Amino acid sequence: MVSGIRRYIFYAHFSAIDEATWRSRFARGLVLDADGRVLSPEITCKAGDRIYYYREVAQEVVIPLQEKILYCDEHFLVADKPHFLPVIPSGKYVQQTLLARLQQTTGIAHLSPIHRIDKDTAGLVLFSTNPKTRDAYQALFRQHAVEKTYHAIAPINPSLYFPLQYSSRVVEDEQFFRSKEIAGKTNSETHLSIIDQSDRLALYALKPITGKKHQLRVQMAALKIPIVNDVLYPLVTQREDDDFSRPLQLLAKSIAFIDPMTQQPRYFESEQSLSLNKI
Repeated sequence: MVSGIRRYIFYAHFSAIDEATWRSRFARGLVLDADGRVLSPEITCKAGDRIYYYREVAQEVVIPLQEKILYCDEHFLVADKPHFLPVIPSGKYVQQTLLARLQQTTGIAHLSPIHRIDKDTAGLVLFSTNPKTRDAYQALFRQHAVEKTYHAIAPINPSLYFPLQYSSRVVEDEQFFRSKEIAGKTNSETHLSIIDQSDRLALYALKPITGKKHQLRVQMAALKIPIVNDVLYPLVTQREDDDFSRPLQLLAKSIAFIDPMTQQPRYFESEQSLSLNKI
């Protein structure tokens, strides 16, 4: 006899997935209740209960890099994301995402990203731990009330003078996974400066005022200083498996804002760093 929760999941909603698969998911702690507690296959449930499970992709590629939680309280969490790890499930990545890993680590089923960074970019990502206060933190990003600093390694362009304030119009490209610059009213602005440099490369500090998709990567390429190991800009050079030995040299280094709950200044800095000596 199949218990209540298994009858509900297997036959009422997910009949295409066999029982052995669900038994495996239960055994690995991948089925949770609304409070993030791991469920066993023997527990019963009633109409209206919320059950969460982790979608799986056959032969999902394991990202051999580890995230770190820098801070967590009743309202938000700050994670330090490695290169190559997507923030949320998409396409061929489900378990190998920052969100899924953090849900497993913290047991917070309702954990939700307040903002996102590219899969290829490393560094700081904020998550909401409380649905009731989530919008207050998301509003900081909508209102451009968050100061973000990125570090990037890219070539030196002797025709440019720093510090530089660069504005352009960035829109989605015909290729859905890219963005591009076009003529027209500007909608993207970034402040650029140089922290250090070698004979051919520089370590740049980038402060985006706006937050368009791939804004920093697009604008750096437009300035003829494309970020080292960028496989999308200025031209697509690779769309197959990730080369973990060649990470994009872009890091979300720090983030600062006034906490909407306490009205106190908050500042967080990634423990990761980029080095000109390793390029």
